[in-house]
Amino acid sequence: MLNIALFGPPGAGKGTQSEYLIKKYNLFYISTGDLLRNEITLDTPIGKEVKSVIASGGLVSDEIIVQIIEKTITENTSFNGFLFDGFPRTYVQAYILEGLMLKLNTSLNCLISIDVPEEESVKRLLGRGKSSSRSDDNESVIRTRLHEYNQKTLPVLKFFKDRGNYKEVNGLLDIKGVKDQITEIVKEELSKSLLNVVLFGYPGSGRSAQGRSLAEKFGLEYLSAGEMLENEVEKKTDYGIQIKSLYDLGTLNPDQIGQLVPDEIVVQLIEEKISKSQDMKGFIFKGFPRTLVQSYILDGLLKKYTSSITKVIEIEVPTLELIRRLNMRGKTDSSRPYDSNYEKIIQRLQDHETRTVPVISKYMKLHNGVRIDGTGSFDQVNKKLAHEIEIVLKDMRKGFGVWGLGFGVWGSGFGVRGRH
Repeated sequence: MLNIALFGPPGAGKGTQSEYLIKKYNLFYISTGDLLRNEITLDTPIGKEVKSVIASGGLVSDEIIVQIIEKTITENTSFNGFLFDGFPRTYVQAYILEGLMLKLNTSLNCLISIDVPEEESVKRLLGRGKSSSRSDDNESVIRTRLHEYNQKTLPVLKFFKDRGNYKEVNGLLDIKGVKDQITEIVKEELSKSLLNVVLFGYPGSGRSAQGRSLAEKFGLEYLSAGEMLENEVEKKTDYGIQIKSLYDLGTLNPDQIGQLVPDEIVVQLIEEKISKSQDMKGFIFKGFPRTLVQSYILDGLLKKYTSSITKVIEIEVPTLELIRRLNMRGKTDSSRPYDSNYEKIIQRLQDHETRTVPVISKYMKLHNGVRIDGTGSFDQVNKKLAHEIEIVLKDMRKGFGVWGLGFGVWGSGFGVRGRH
């Protein structure tokens, strides 16, 4: 999701640049003035309240404004983000917008300010007044408007400068020059969005090898819950000792590592891994989530960092081919505990059917997942998987809505390159 606040003094060309951003990135335009007038026209409860306030000579309260903005955002989820024109107008409203974005599990990517010196603004507006015969474009009125803009805006700009997401462009350039500067800023913001891929498939489908290959190819962090747990046991860490104690008590069969380890352990390991991966462009999740409960855990964990699942891919391989592959692997040094005989192989496949297939069904519907034929050579399957990820990356660079409302830039200081 791409959320931008666009600022600029009268005469800066904000309207022209707004139209460009809206069309290019499929953003929903939010102007508080337009929203208030629309509520009045529709005669909504909020509109009636606004009309009453205006009729009595009062100012519309921040409470009303934030209600309208929240309503507008939640009703327009088909867009790829929002362009705020001249909002927030005050220091208090800046805090309000920040809180509202957090509530909606997203954030403001940046505030872009089109910088134009006062004399240039006066010159432009006087020229516009001559061509349009607008009575409010005389020098006295213009300077008053510019003074009011500067007085109100400076505290807001400082707020975002302190947050580190203030961007300024040179408004003295021609329209194309200003547009090019803004485009570069947006590209930079889009590059900060993380790509989170969940890779599903039955045991023997090749998820591990494909996941590692894709992670290396696209600069992602490969995250396998099973391998993480095995590493903990081998290193004899606190978590590893807990897992080993489950073996010793007979609560957990070593054949089932990564499947029946308590979720409390798994989620702590995954969160720790995510928090340490500050320079990654995203993650490939393999072997997690395995259950519906774990799917809620992953959704909540990503939501905590203002992120979400970007793409869901299942590698499909016929059952007989899975059995053949697992049986062959059982005769090599890469053998897993559940490859040792046909009985264990069948049990492993049945466990996947019972526990994980419902998760796949859920994610396929929620995230427009895709299924890839995994019966070809490694390179053939890898090419298909890479193609799906390239499509997502292309859409992300364009600012297309591949995530939905719950996805914003990576927050809380994790996985960020150059901001937050």
